[in-house]
Amino acid sequence: MTGSSKSSQAGRRPSSALRAPSPRERGEGIDIAIVGGGIIGICAAAFLAEAGRNVTVYDRTGICEETSSGNAAAFAFSDVLPMAHKGMIRQLPKWLADPLGPLSIPPAYLPKLLPWLIRFWRAGAPEKFEASLAAQASMMKLAEAEWMALLDRSGTRPMLREDGSLELYESEAEFRASLPGWAARERFGIGFRHVEGGDLAALQAGLSPRFIRGTFVPGWKTIADPKLLGKAVWAYAQAKGARFEMARIDRVAADEQGATLTLADGSTRQARHLIVAAGAWSHLLARQIGDRIPLETERGYNTTLPKSAFDVKRMLIFSGHGFVITPLETGLRVGGAVELGGIERPPNYSRSKALLRKAQKFLPGLDPSGGREWMGFRPSLPDSVPVIGRASEGRPVVYAFGHGHLGLTQAAATGRLIRDLVLGQTPPIDLAPFSPQRF
Repeated sequence: MTGSSKSSQAGRRPSSALRAPSPRERGEGIDIAIVGGGIIGICAAAFLAEAGRNVTVYDRTGICEETSSGNAAAFAFSDVLPMAHKGMIRQLPKWLADPLGPLSIPPAYLPKLLPWLIRFWRAGAPEKFEASLAAQASMMKLAEAEWMALLDRSGTRPMLREDGSLELYESEAEFRASLPGWAARERFGIGFRHVEGGDLAALQAGLSPRFIRGTFVPGWKTIADPKLLGKAVWAYAQAKGARFEMARIDRVAADEQGATLTLADGSTRQARHLIVAAGAWSHLLARQIGDRIPLETERGYNTTLPKSAFDVKRMLIFSGHGFVITPLETGLRVGGAVELGGIERPPNYSRSKALLRKAQKFLPGLDPSGGREWMGFRPSLPDSVPVIGRASEGRPVVYAFGHGHLGLTQAAATGRLIRDLVLGQTPPIDLAPFSPQRF
């Protein structure tokens, strides 16, 4: 915008008396525009609205109607291990050989994905793993504190469930392979206990006898339903003055003075600050601003069954198979797995069906009828650490994306950090590991 107006002057500058003042000069436009109405965007809106700022959220479908609506409903504050940890790297060849396994890559997408995979492999190096682990641990500690406070302020605390989680193992070898990960968590004060026999059965009745051990994490929390929580937090933000406009943002541009958003209908919006929290589409907007961030998409699948399908007491984690089962207020959600296939390919619901078949084997009394299938896009970075920070070259743009499967868990912490960045306050954790420029 600024560049084109300068070039059109052809070397002459009209006086301010002859030139109409721009919307920015008149003080018009939006104070803070947030692109993305998922859980990250609305938490940022809530924190900024609480601070008295004028916030408008833009989303093409609505508040928490896409990926934030269908996740596994976990506040996974103990899930500090980066994806590229040693155990996962070892299992990659086995998983990739199974097109319906925990991780799949459509062959036609592999060439495009290869640079990201190389970064992912490098992120598993010991020194990088430790740095990512420490960053995630600091983020999770903040996330738990900020979520508990936001739940109280927004009146949504009744949606919280504190039943813990149960991770399950089919063999002694699988259990032993998990121990380094638990040792890493223990270093950061995360509580757990290993169980077997009667203790295992007491935590979850009706399990297949194939599961011989488990690990119970008492501090693990879930929520009644992620979509309902998101909409309730948004209602709180709205009560504080936040506004919503349903619109697809096709283009963004920014200079030192502010940002311009171009909507699908060709109209524009001016904002003094821009926050990009558009999930799996965020890197496309960041590229228009001049920042290239290696974001990929974990396409996650699930089936939500009626509540009567099985009496599941708490979240069950089948890490060897890459999926979980979560009891919700609105049903029983069977989901997980990862398909690295971008944002344009149609869903492959054979994957959700495969997860449901496994769930029937693991919970022999499970009723698989009456389910609703779903697929969502998890925005993922190679080191499993989200991007939270300012755009390059002094533009008034802040990025908040790349949380992978931890978007719900880390949303309140991200909202707090975004507020601090916009207001120029000192954040409570070191943001260097989350820098958009680290790549």
